[in-house]
Amino acid sequence: MNDQNQNKGKQRPEETPKNSLGGASAAKSSSGLKKLFAKRWVSPAIFMAAAAIIVTLMWIYQGNDPAKPTTAPEDGTEVTQEGGQQEGTKQENGVGGGDGNVVEEVASNEIMQWPVSKVEDLQVDVGFYDEKGSQSDKEAAVVQVGSTFAPHTGVDFVHPDGVAFDVLAAMSGKVTRADSHPLLGNIVEISHGNGLVTVYHSLAGVEVEEGDSVNQGTVIAKAGRSEQEAETGIHLHFETRLNGDSVNPKDYITE
Repeated sequence: MNDQNQNKGKQRPEETPKNSLGGASAAKSSSGLKKLFAKRWVSPAIFMAAAAIIVTLMWIYQGNDPAKPTTAPEDGTEVTQEGGQQEGTKQENGVGGGDGNVVEEVASNEIMQWPVSKVEDLQVDVGFYDEKGSQSDKEAAVVQVGSTFAPHTGVDFVHPDGVAFDVLAAMSGKVTRADSHPLLGNIVEISHGNGLVTVYHSLAGVEVEEGDSVNQGTVIAKAGRSEQEAETGIHLHFETRLNGDSVNPKDYITE
């Protein structure tokens, strides 16, 4: 009896209560995630997957469908998928947007003409300095530039009455320069393909812009003045260049 009473007086320590339903599973899951994230390759993989999802959502939101054809607005300007614009072709006064492939073939399809309507009505004030020319011709084709003398790289045309005259495109091509120079006056350069370029200095009333395509005989400006050849008065300075070197225009023109 005494033993029984002594046993009754002793209380059994409380057992630690078990976790609620799912507690053990959550602990195991948490431990598993910690182990998973502890691996070096897991975080970058999750980041890349999230980035791919974000990019896809942005693509869909912006409506960039690669299969969707581009459309041209009503003003004739072509819009590319890169967001750029290409000017529509102009056909006024022989000036247009043009096609670079056509320009590259011009030199073989046309014969160069003098850049004036009636060359016989004009005078050559200074000719081109040609190494193959006579001594007198070369002496007449040397010009003073500042305090030095240099070979003249073009042909200067003047009207006997000192009046302005139309300047024409010597060949069809694309305007690659149309701006003003402090010494040479207004300048236009036209590329005709195959490395052939015609240059027009001392202009007034320029009617073309860089990027325009012009037909042979198109009026591009009028003869004007330049600071470098101020004593010449109203004139046109015309040059022909092949691969960057000045060449005699007469070698390309059949008179």
